[in-house]
Amino acid sequence: MGEVFRTRRLVEFSDTDMAGIAHFSAFFRWMEAAEHEFLRSLGYSIFDKAAEGHAVSFPRVNATCDYRSPAHCVDTLDIEVTVARLGSKSVTYAFHFLRGDQAIADGKMTSVCCKMTAGEPPQPTPIPGDMAESLRPFVVA
Repeated sequence: MGEVFRTRRLVEFSDTDMAGIAHFSAFFRWMEAAEHEFLRSLGYSIFDKAAEGHAVSFPRVNATCDYRSPAHCVDTLDIEVTVARLGSKSVTYAFHFLRGDQAIADGKMTSVCCKMTAGEPPQPTPIPGDMAESLRPFVVA
């Protein structure tokens, strides 16, 4: 198994519904925030203006989340991030949400590396080599 990046998240009041249970949509925001934190820990950004001579970004093309148990207001969740698949132009992250030892949810999000040029649609491009090498240790077998 590959390396695991870990971060924590407090379930805030604004993340919950009237019953104080985390709304399903909050998990997608938390996955994106965990992805950003993971990339920053490696020295990268989700939007890099200087990568290989042109701006690159990582638009999402797929996101899923399976819910196991409710998370409640003021719970502290541990989020584990791994790389489920590393392609030449895309990366699929896996997210495992825990409250203590209890599994709360599992999610996946796929992003495609794209060259960003003002006034043009995003153009898929290979993930910069140094970034791909930094992600490789986190790929799960």
